[in-house]
Amino acid sequence: MARSKHDLRSEATRQALVRAARSLFGARGYADVGTEEIVRAAGVTRGALYHQFHDKAGLFAAVAEEVEAEITGRIAAGAAGESAEPMDVLRAGARLFLEACAEPEVERIILLDAPAVLGWEAWRDLYARYGLGLVQLGLQSAMESGAIVRQPVTPLAHALIGALDECALYVARAEDPATARQECAAIFDQILCGFSPGGQPNAPSRP
Repeated sequence: MARSKHDLRSEATRQALVRAARSLFGARGYADVGTEEIVRAAGVTRGALYHQFHDKAGLFAAVAEEVEAEITGRIAAGAAGESAEPMDVLRAGARLFLEACAEPEVERIILLDAPAVLGWEAWRDLYARYGLGLVQLGLQSAMESGAIVRQPVTPLAHALIGALDECALYVARAEDPATARQECAAIFDQILCGFSPGGQPNAPSRP
């Protein structure tokens, strides 16, 4: 069914608000951006903002949803193109996730502001809604290939997503994010290897 002109205008207004808010939130953070600045950047009225969203927090939720969806799409495409081996795909996905979280806009919106603005539970639900399916698919493929011992996929996927979330937060607060990201990627690899038929590999010796 063809969409009406009103629907198209409404969608255009919504997209303009999300685009403007994303740029401002990503640059300066949620707390330092006012609604007047957002509507001015979007080229719409204040009434249009409140017609589309209940409040500034509702607009932020839409921005966070858009950013999370883009991250998931990029990870899915990038990890699938790296290797046909399921374990390599899982490793690549973790690395790409940590790299995405290091981007200033993603770090500010998803890691620093979203837990406070959305609330912890809603923030975790957002992560799970977009990332859980990807991790489950990767784990299922790894189990079918014999790279990972067969076990319940869903709880394992939740556990791995929790580990990645904590790694991303750790990297965001680290004094040396690049080193922290490499360390977290190596730790995640150790975790994955622990589920292989051969078990956990020997831990690297301390320098």
